Amino acid sequence: MNGGVNGVALGVFIFFFIAVTVMGFLAARWRRSDSEQSLDEWGLGGRSFGTWVTWFLLGGDLYTAYTFVAVPAAIYASGASGFFAVPYTILVYPLIFTFLPRLWSVSHKHGYVTTSDFVRGRFGSKGLSLAVAVTGILATMPYIALQLVGIQAVLDVMGVGGDESTNWFIKDLPLLIAFAVLAAYTYSSGLRAPALIAFVKDGLIYLVIAVAIIYIPIKLGGFDAIFHAANEKFATPNPATGKPVGSLAPAPAGQWTYATLALGSALALFMYPHSITATLSSRSRNVIRRNTTILPLYSLMLGLLALLGFMAIAAGIKVQNGQLAIPQLFEDMFPDWFTGVAFAAIGIGALVPAAIMSIAAANLFTRNIYKDFIKPDATPEQETKVSKLVSLLVKVGALAFVLTMDKTVAINFQLLGGIWILQTMPALVGGLFTRWFHRWALLAGWAVGMVYGTLAAYGVASPTQKHFGGSAKEIPGIGEIGYIGLTAFVMNVVVTVVLTFVLKALKAPEGVDETSAADYTADAGDPGVLKKLPEATAGTGGH
Repeated sequence: MNGGVNGVALGVFIFFFIAVTVMGFLAARWRRSDSEQSLDEWGLGGRSFGTWVTWFLLGGDLYTAYTFVAVPAAIYASGASGFFAVPYTILVYPLIFTFLPRLWSVSHKHGYVTTSDFVRGRFGSKGLSLAVAVTGILATMPYIALQLVGIQAVLDVMGVGGDESTNWFIKDLPLLIAFAVLAAYTYSSGLRAPALIAFVKDGLIYLVIAVAIIYIPIKLGGFDAIFHAANEKFATPNPATGKPVGSLAPAPAGQWTYATLALGSALALFMYPHSITATLSSRSRNVIRRNTTILPLYSLMLGLLALLGFMAIAAGIKVQNGQLAIPQLFEDMFPDWFTGVAFAAIGIGALVPAAIMSIAAANLFTRNIYKDFIKPDATPEQETKVSKLVSLLVKVGALAFVLTMDKTVAINFQLLGGIWILQTMPALVGGLFTRWFHRWALLAGWAVGMVYGTLAAYGVASPTQKHFGGSAKEIPGIGEIGYIGLTAFVMNVVVTVVLTFVLKALKAPEGVDETSAADYTADAGDPGVLKKLPEATAGTGGH
């Protein structure tokens, strides 16, 4: 790592940071509504975004700074196993094409703001709705923390903040400033801020990757030289195990892990609250359908991005923390001014998803904990005020997480969050297609999946830690190593199906379904579908 501060790169980084900060505050006036004080306006951008705004918003939401840093870092450390992120982002879009338009329609029909709103309305169960809300908040918190880790990695490579011997406040001051700015414009502008900034973020990322995939191989002697260097590194035995440190292709023993991790991650991605928040901000179901067909362009970008891990090996990058490999590659290979552009892409790539995630978590708390259990008669203005305050608290929690805990802890909790959020799929996706599942069975299945997933992940050790050392473990009854989240999901579904048969046989009381079949195909122009804000917020989800 270079000594001192890279002044040119820092100057370019600050320029873009100031630019998006101004955009964040100006976003409050973008498509401004007469009725600002409602979750529809603050938390969903007035449900008014068209195809391209939604595309940039979802891209900014799903392809984060941590993606930019972690995917190539995984390949830098262990080889092709890190490519699992590419097939899972290919698998996910046909999956969401089948259910997201239905969720959009029923949510617009009834004014639902969160997935828990839908679950409560579909199954008539505040308990199940609470379980989905709590899971969403728990899974989102470490995800926000990892965005701050991405910013911190860039600041470390630029030499900003000093070394480990520097006073903690001075060392973390740049991160504190970035956090304060993020908190301020999110509080002011709501979802409109990340929607507007996403244009800059995605444009910068596409620019950086297009340049990197051409410029760096030329400097390193071409892709033959890059793959040769990577193959040599991965063939080197690990002193602790005596086995190769990685491989250019997944070994047969790791194929179950690779496949289950890709499938499980694909199923989980759009269970996250921030993914749904961006989806519900669209103005029509056709916007969602079009986006599922053009979002795979980001998967192409991700595949090219992943190759940077091999390039870091060929460039001789040596870092103690693998998360610094790609920022260090940029600093070593690019002119200082373009390094600043690349770092700005990563930094802004953290601000956009962190804002959306904090809004999504705040909406869950406000609608499904505060309104359902604390103040049922809360007005739209009170809901918005609470959600704004909670979004600040969520960011403070994520910041404290980053500043007080080892970075590997944040990564492990994010892996655990993926296991948890997948357990909400039977209630959400199952509920979009059938009312057959019993609400108590869904709650029991969720509990089984959560308990098994947490305990199984706790029992996974790694060379550096005793617990939560990974997300793969032997699949019961099969004997192969697979993704814990998918195993827990299968257990969840089995328990849900079996208990539904039992509870229906016992004629256990079922909740009232406030939706109808026509609600799941309704569009914005259809009669009775939410058009004006007061209609959306007057109740908690009636017709």
